[in-house]
Amino acid sequence: MVLSSCSFTWTSPYLSHKLNLPHSNHLLRNVATSSSNNVSCAMETTSSTERHCQRRPLLLGIGALAANLQSTNLLFAEEIPDRYRAFVDYSDGYSYVYPSDWKEFDFRAHDSAFKDRYLQLQNVRVRFIPTEKNDIRDLGPMEEVVTDLVKYRYTAPNQRPTIYDMQERTIDGKHYYTVEYVLASRGWGSASFATLAIGNGRSYTLIVGANERRWKKVRNQLKVVADSFRIFDI
Repeated sequence: MVLSSCSFTWTSPYLSHKLNLPHSNHLLRNVATSSSNNVSCAMETTSSTERHCQRRPLLLGIGALAANLQSTNLLFAEEIPDRYRAFVDYSDGYSYVYPSDWKEFDFRAHDSAFKDRYLQLQNVRVRFIPTEKNDIRDLGPMEEVVTDLVKYRYTAPNQRPTIYDMQERTIDGKHYYTVEYVLASRGWGSASFATLAIGNGRSYTLIVGANERRWKKVRNQLKVVADSFRIFDI
């Protein structure tokens, strides 16, 4: 009786659910090397009734790989900008880019966060809460929604809020509100972008900001982060 074997290697970020992808012109190739799992199959060639093959894991592996590559391709149809990395949370349905020299850290009550290695207040963080709404527009006009959030949710009693700009974007049928604002107190202030979206029964918020004194220097860099935020169906 002769025993032959074949092996199939499939790769999927679903194994870790969260991925950090570097800047690259070949995103899918990099995704494929980020995480791996092996599915093997062994068959006895003497009789068809004696063949034993792990067909179910093999089929699941192929399906997961195809779905993953399709999702990644949709999320990053464009290149990751130079000097940025991409964070993708497949289990919670969102992604964004952040400066490549930032490091991950724990930010209370947030799902993910990254910060500058030397400037603690220069950071990005994402959180989400349950909602019965289906779209950010269901909350009301952008001007009302954004103004209420900045004044009554983001502002502490000792701070004065100033809203500089607000924008609405539609990407792949999903709507996003982005606001630029400053929270000032005596002798100190912070400037930020906040991007809001609703999907998957969740209300998502990405906030990226810095010390107000550095805002002119880093604003454009952080605007890339705010505009990169995407949600996708899970």
